[in-house]
Amino acid sequence: MDSGAAPGERGAPAPGEGRGSAAIRPWTPGRIAFLGPAGTFTEEALLGEADLAAATLEPAATIEDALAMAASGAADAAFVPIENAIEGSVHATVDSLVFEHDLLIQREVVLDVHLHLLGLPGTRLAEVREVTTFPVALAQCRRWLATHLPDAAVVPANSTAGAAQRVGTERRPESAAVAPRLAGALYGLETLAAPIEDHAGNQTRFVLVAPDLVPRATGHDRTSLVCFQRSDRPGSLLAILEQFAARSINLTRLESRPTKQGLGEYCFVVDLDGHLEDEVVADCLRNLHAELAAVKFLGSYPAAGAVGPERRREAAAAWRAADAWVEGLRGYLADGAERSDGTAGAGGSPRATGSLA
Repeated sequence: MDSGAAPGERGAPAPGEGRGSAAIRPWTPGRIAFLGPAGTFTEEALLGEADLAAATLEPAATIEDALAMAASGAADAAFVPIENAIEGSVHATVDSLVFEHDLLIQREVVLDVHLHLLGLPGTRLAEVREVTTFPVALAQCRRWLATHLPDAAVVPANSTAGAAQRVGTERRPESAAVAPRLAGALYGLETLAAPIEDHAGNQTRFVLVAPDLVPRATGHDRTSLVCFQRSDRPGSLLAILEQFAARSINLTRLESRPTKQGLGEYCFVVDLDGHLEDEVVADCLRNLHAELAAVKFLGSYPAAGAVGPERRREAAAAWRAADAWVEGLRGYLADGAERSDGTAGAGGSPRATGSLA
């Protein structure tokens, strides 16, 4: 699995001021491109972020179009799906970030996803002969459709809301869409069946991406990068993984993607716990960059999750306590003049803090 240099390889931006600053605030773009039209799960997740919802929202026909708008400056940022709990990665997003654009992830948002089969008012389930939806959504309810609508033709759409819009516009009783309930309300449809996802706990992860900006560390962060190997040889993936294992860095995602340079040539997309400002993460990135053909940095950003705010508060408190401890230790540094007893420094003994179990 060989690859050449990473397209659009990016050097890590400078971290900026100290991570313990109380002035750290999330950056809010003025214009955000998102996978449209109105009524997509993407828009629902976007509107769930109060600061992002206040921006000017610009729907794009496809994921690629939304990302291109952010990369070209037509929008300040793009908001797109990147991973689903049932189907896995959204390849249109991953491949665009890896190979097409130099954009950095600013934050992630996780949304509980429930799929509805939507049709014209009065339509019965037995009348449906055609189902249209976004391919990723189709994969999340394939078993349900095979059981309840085995003879229905499946027509791909650019988005779930686009599928609902089509059914509402064409007004064909035999046609239905797999989409959010919100899309049904927007396009004059009613729910024929719900929920129809094949597995409980269905969630989709979305990312906000923008050029040339890395959010400050919060204490509960994630870093994403792409590793390109120098050559296809035994143990090459193991050598990459050992860089993380040696530093006890937890990987939350590891995916191989074809480099599009030849059959059997792959790169590895990695998500890990930690931030560029964390020295252990920075040290790992240095070693990977020195040893691999290329490393593309996709961003360090606040991790999503219900425990996120609590962990960030704990990390901030721990950082303040650690900073005060280090400053106290510095009080023992020699000031260049010997004390009257012939020893240097402020006197006393540095104290150990924390548990020494």
